[in-house]
Amino acid sequence: MATYTHKQRGAVLPLIVIGMLVLIMAAGLAFSAGLSYMIKAKLNAATDSAALAGARATSLGGDQATQTTNAKAAATRFFNANFPAGYLGSTATLGDTQVTYTGGQVTVSVSASATMPASLLGTNLSGPLTPGVLTQTTRKDLDMVITLDTSGSLSDSAANVRSSAITFLKQFNSTQDRVGLVHFAFGSEVDDAIQQTARGFDRTSMETHIKALKFEGSTASAEGMWRARQQLNSVPSANLNRSNLRVIIFFSDGAPNSFAAYLNWKTPSDCLVAGTIATDDDGSGEPYGLYSPDDNYTALGGKCNPYNQGYNNSLGRNAQLSDRVSSLPDWYNGHNPVTNPNDPNAQEFKVVTTTPRVVTNAITYQNVNRAARNLVEAMAAKSQDEGIYVFTLGLGSQLKAASGVDKEKGEDTLKCMANAVDAPSRCARPSKPVGVYCYAATQADLTPCFSKLASAILKITK
Repeated sequence: MATYTHKQRGAVLPLIVIGMLVLIMAAGLAFSAGLSYMIKAKLNAATDSAALAGARATSLGGDQATQTTNAKAAATRFFNANFPAGYLGSTATLGDTQVTYTGGQVTVSVSASATMPASLLGTNLSGPLTPGVLTQTTRKDLDMVITLDTSGSLSDSAANVRSSAITFLKQFNSTQDRVGLVHFAFGSEVDDAIQQTARGFDRTSMETHIKALKFEGSTASAEGMWRARQQLNSVPSANLNRSNLRVIIFFSDGAPNSFAAYLNWKTPSDCLVAGTIATDDDGSGEPYGLYSPDDNYTALGGKCNPYNQGYNNSLGRNAQLSDRVSSLPDWYNGHNPVTNPNDPNAQEFKVVTTTPRVVTNAITYQNVNRAARNLVEAMAAKSQDEGIYVFTLGLGSQLKAASGVDKEKGEDTLKCMANAVDAPSRCARPSKPVGVYCYAATQADLTPCFSKLASAILKITK
């Protein structure tokens, strides 16, 4: 029995050893496969960020050679930052970044591989595992209008607004992207018109205009939105250089409270031009104005602005608009020819309406304040109907406070304008271009918010 038992043990031991070796090798293979998956995932993330950074960097430089050099340098920096040296024992190799220009787009291709150790858990695998990846980012040219609120409430934030807007502008290609610049308060002005035939924009001119912005007046958001859309649509659809990616960037710190109109005057000859009629944000008071719809802050003269007339003895008080104006127009006509301010061909946006807010044609705070919000939302929706993306950025706690006659949050209007994923249900339109709303709680959040919008735009150019 003893001899038999000894022989059996001698036979079993090699089997146990072999089994253990098989298990070790299987574990090694499983570990190797898992390691390979993790390294390849890291490579994917690193090349994605590198390709996107490279595409962004093509915005820097006045010619393709400089843009290519900048793209390759940016791709290398972002790859190295996102794939640390020696990650999980691997050695990464970044291929030569390729930058190609075709028609109206630039493609950045980033390839990389990583060599893993050949020996894992004491096993001797048949050579190194080399997971490789290739990422391409195709950046299409875009047509874009940057629209900046320059109302008086932003005066304390002026320096940060200017610097953040300039930083945002640097994300775009001055030779390929077609960009315009608009600012608004009581009225709106085109600082740099979007080019109607050639591509590109004058970065120096835009930076100069941004640095010179003055912050005063009310928040006639509809005037800024009207001007931005008009600029994009001034590029003929038949123009072969017109981009199929069109974007409006809209920045504000408050709720809309003003808009331009040819009002119906009791004595028509009192005022023969359009003017911006305004309200305050506290939910009360008389509508006031009028101001030029084509300027940041210029009061109209003569009887177009009752305050210019001073004390009205016949009424025993200062004159109000309602003393001389009989009604609001039925349709938005702030830029229609004075010879026919009620031109039926220009009846795009209703002033008097039952939705989304009820507005009659009486000259009251309620009607003017509601119409100001209705109009800018309607203009943004019309832009999206035309395939335009609207991206909005809001600054400051006032946007989250109840304001106006209906005590609404200003940021709800900005979300509606963008057709953002978190927009109120009353204005959500998922079948239309979905933009992004970014909230900057403080001035320090402005640049990150502008960067977020730039990233979102570059993603939809892919």
